[in-house]
Amino acid sequence: MSTAASLRVLVVGCGNMGASHAIAYSKMPDVRICGIVSRGDSKSALNDRLGGSYPLFEDYTEALQHTAPDAVCISTYPDTHEAFAVAALERGCHVFMEKPIADSVAGAERVAETARRVGKKLVVGYILRHHPSWIRFIEEARHLGKPLVMRMNLNQQSHGYMWDVHRNLMKSLSPIVDCAVHYIDVMCQMVRSRPLRVHAIGAKLTPDIPAWNYNYGQLQIHFEDGSVGWYEAGWGPMMSETAFFIKDVVGPKGAVSIVAKEASSQGHSDTIDAHTKTESLRLHHADIDAQNEFTRPDQWIDLSDEPDHQGLCDREQDYFLKAIQENLDLTDHVQDAVDSLRIAFACDESVRTGQVVSL
Repeated sequence: MSTAASLRVLVVGCGNMGASHAIAYSKMPDVRICGIVSRGDSKSALNDRLGGSYPLFEDYTEALQHTAPDAVCISTYPDTHEAFAVAALERGCHVFMEKPIADSVAGAERVAETARRVGKKLVVGYILRHHPSWIRFIEEARHLGKPLVMRMNLNQQSHGYMWDVHRNLMKSLSPIVDCAVHYIDVMCQMVRSRPLRVHAIGAKLTPDIPAWNYNYGQLQIHFEDGSVGWYEAGWGPMMSETAFFIKDVVGPKGAVSIVAKEASSQGHSDTIDAHTKTESLRLHHADIDAQNEFTRPDQWIDLSDEPDHQGLCDREQDYFLKAIQENLDLTDHVQDAVDSLRIAFACDESVRTGQVVSL
């Protein structure tokens, strides 16, 4: 770092996530943005939003050389993640990057190995790990016994700007790779068991994406302890709003669910806040008496600390700074990011081959 009180960060990518991370940095007294990079007009719009005082760059390599940052924040499309992260790490920069860590398993492993070799911090944007209600959701699931049945989805009726974003994402990845890594990570935290095999299906519902890709996918994961997980993701203007947000876990002792009552009833699947909003957790107890009647009512858990999307990005960047300043051991964090991507790509392989894929 330049000084004990100033981390100079180069912001790369100025879309939804990049802008939110830049806003987080602008509020942090120990961080200074040293440049903003994007290929289009988004960098100028973000610069204006932040006060119009930052150097702007079209080319990432030029920006990296010119600004000599202490850290780089990468929020570009996935096909650039590996090259951008490795270049930053090799120059001695810490890296915060949006998921997925790369657009291939081999690429993810190269990024992780580079971070280990150069001794710099690598934080991957698994935003749900910083959400109090999702943390509680995982904790409650762990108390339900084994095996667990985990049902999750995030279907997005994308249109306008978001359909442009999703079509661009699908030039390199399917929805169940780009989006599922979040929820595969959640499932792995819940069961703490080795995944054994996956099976997945997909469908192409639009001509507006590459011939090899699909914009709807559904996956199943089988774990060593008998637990099973299901995840569904669909992107596009044709997607239904009826059941876009399901986060539900069942075990021998009961069930816990995220109930996003407002988000799910008002057709907000295309808004970023709806992707993380919890509103309430519903905890169901399976205990019954001699007449097979429940002995306890369902419990509603409403956490007062419910951050919005920007609040979550603020927390992610607080964690990134803490990892650097306190030299946190991120070995497990990085390995989890690689492992969840490995599982997601196995699911993608299953869609394309029609076969169960062993892990």
